[in-house]
Amino acid sequence: MNNPSFAEQAGDRIAKYLARAGVCSRRDAEKLILEGRVRVDGKVLETPAVKVTGMEDIRVDEVRIAIAGPARLWRYHKPDNLVTTHKDPQGRTTVFEELPPALGRVISVGRLDLTTEGLLLLTNHGGLARHMELPATGWLRRYRVRAYGQISQKQLDGLAAGVTIDDIDYGPVKANLESTQGSNSWLTVAIREGKNREVRAIMRHLGLTVNRLIRTAYGPFQLGKLPKGAVEEIPAKTIREQLGQKISAEFGL
Repeated sequence: MNNPSFAEQAGDRIAKYLARAGVCSRRDAEKLILEGRVRVDGKVLETPAVKVTGMEDIRVDEVRIAIAGPARLWRYHKPDNLVTTHKDPQGRTTVFEELPPALGRVISVGRLDLTTEGLLLLTNHGGLARHMELPATGWLRRYRVRAYGQISQKQLDGLAAGVTIDDIDYGPVKANLESTQGSNSWLTVAIREGKNREVRAIMRHLGLTVNRLIRTAYGPFQLGKLPKGAVEEIPAKTIREQLGQKISAEFGL
């Protein structure tokens, strides 16, 4: 009897399995496979089309991977000068090195750059992270911004229709001037897409230089009074209320 093709095998595609195990998103899992970093029963995978059931010896960079339980989500108050990556080629301290070991392996929902502080969501489930990152989710990312320079509310209102900077289109931005202290202005900024260094690029376009950036909310999840460096799990009930029944069921909530 011929062996079944990959499409006919039982189980999930390896990228989906790795995402469910909290290793990374499906997209990043496919990159790991193409880089030759994933083994199944001792064999280096060459294609993401392979399906697995979880009974196999599945390893990423020689670390055995097992399916995590139901998706979990944490709020983390990221300090500045931490990199949001599991391994930094420049040797800088990462977010994940500073987390309590008891948390286990988690990944971030999106990223905050080196000097950005505030709310960073963490999860044990790559699929959940990917879902929450999608612009289609429509969640606002809210920030407090301290920037060097002067700005008027009228100028900020001009961002409501979006702006194009260096051939990059940024969606509508809601920005308000909170106060002016000497040469610095404090603003609140809300965006939906969260493109790379988006807030800093927009402020620079307005002639402002950001010297402090704090994310205060990601969709319905708030930083609140969570102390800097602290981690707090979000109850499953709260996650279900925000994601809806269908999506929650997909992630085992």
